[in-house]
Amino acid sequence: MSGTEISSEGLDLRRRKLKFRLWHRGIREMDLVMGGFADAELMNLSDAELSEVETWLDIPDQQMFAWVNGSETPPTGLDTPLFRKLRTFHGTRP
Repeated sequence: MSGTEISSEGLDLRRRKLKFRLWHRGIREMDLVMGGFADAELMNLSDAELSEVETWLDIPDQQMFAWVNGSETPPTGLDTPLFRKLRTFHGTRP
């Protein structure tokens, strides 16, 4: 898989920008994890959940990847239902 196969057509501007940023994180592993999650879930996220996802973009790739794949425990503030959904999507049990 080289990237998204889901069109951004029909997404509002905020979701289109967020989808692009999630598919272009920096390291390829995070592009696939976050971009795939965006393709599957972005349309269904509330404004509050979109804001939460936007905060994930400020976390360095290696740190976020360690939290998502379960090799490190995420901080309490990050361990939200949406983050657990991301981990489940990635195939990591919370």
